[in-house]
Amino acid sequence: MVLVFVFGVALLVAVLLSGLAARTVLSTSFLFLVGGALVSDGFLGLIHITPDSDVVRVTADLALFAVLFTDGMHVSFGELKKAWRVPARALGLGMPLSFIGVALLTHYLVGLDWTTSFLVGAVLAPTDPVFASALVGRKEVPARLRQLLNVESGINDGLALPVVLLLIAAAGPAAGHAEPSVSKIVLELVLGLVLGIVLPLVVAWLVRLPLLGAEAKLQPLLPLATGVVLYGACHLTHANPYLAAFSAGAVLSSVSAESCRAFGPLGESLAELAKFAALLVFGALLTPQLFGDLSIGGYVAVVLAIVLIRPASLLISLLGTRFERREKLAAAWFGPKGFASVVYGLLVLQSGIPQAEDAYTLIAVCIAFSIVAHSSTDVPVARLFHVEEFASSSDEDSGGEKAGAAGVPDQKGASRART
Repeated sequence: MVLVFVFGVALLVAVLLSGLAARTVLSTSFLFLVGGALVSDGFLGLIHITPDSDVVRVTADLALFAVLFTDGMHVSFGELKKAWRVPARALGLGMPLSFIGVALLTHYLVGLDWTTSFLVGAVLAPTDPVFASALVGRKEVPARLRQLLNVESGINDGLALPVVLLLIAAAGPAAGHAEPSVSKIVLELVLGLVLGIVLPLVVAWLVRLPLLGAEAKLQPLLPLATGVVLYGACHLTHANPYLAAFSAGAVLSSVSAESCRAFGPLGESLAELAKFAALLVFGALLTPQLFGDLSIGGYVAVVLAIVLIRPASLLISLLGTRFERREKLAAAWFGPKGFASVVYGLLVLQSGIPQAEDAYTLIAVCIAFSIVAHSSTDVPVARLFHVEEFASSSDEDSGGEKAGAAGVPDQKGASRART
């Protein structure tokens, strides 16, 4: 109950400060991260959470499912057909280069074996402009830049997941468990993808039957019910729930667009709550001992991953495009290690594989540094594009303004107040 009280207080403070956060370097996500750290055993000792606690596993599981489900709904296949080349270069070239670069740093500077090093690279590959929403959430910022960051961040979570799971399986026998089977992981991924595609199609077919259909006021609950059924089905069949969630959201946005629009505000709120809860739990694991366990080489790797690897990787992928220099630099800088990396890092920690703790320590410190660096620089960088005012999310919502460019929805809910 103490954890519930702490979460309520943190949520209240975040809401009260959200208007200020929309105009300054303050980030509400950072507040939850710091709040979790302050009440943990490392400081005030109000809550006692360890990596193997059930609350960590359940919170991470539910939060990632909710976030990927809503992220999938923002994937517009029609819009991607019109403007796919630059995001495809960022995903097809920039993301693998970042993945490989972080793996090399991890192996040579931290000393982890090659498989675990590539696992760290895969965990830190996804980006999340939710920590830089003053940039991607403003219409004054060039549309193509917002589109690039939104599409890239919305899709790279799902692309990184299979790699993370396969590398966990390949990293060696988990402590206290039988050696994971790569074929079993592949089967779970395929089954998750099938469930994520078939279930929304079945629901869409049922809605079209003459005697069935959703009443207007209950229509927002149709995607929610689909998500709940999917989550339960995945755990009953051992299908991968995360790939299922993302694919189901994407299919729903295509076959039941009206229901997805109705579900939008509710879905974003639920995903935000789940994300904040996971960030609070993650923050509680950021103890002084964790930061002390990372070697000097580890800190060098963290800094280089943030200020060199991601920027260089994306700049290479943008060579030959029509982006202006400041657009390229802004896009290259804003590669924050976001919420998906938090949950993937917890998956690594709980896997019990050899070097899991060392890998998690590096991942956790990198995420913490990234949140601080990127969420505190989005407003200054946005002002380089002549953004003079940073309205609250209520102003944006009342004007119906979307962060996505050329009709592409915001992949991370960046049109809301800065989180």
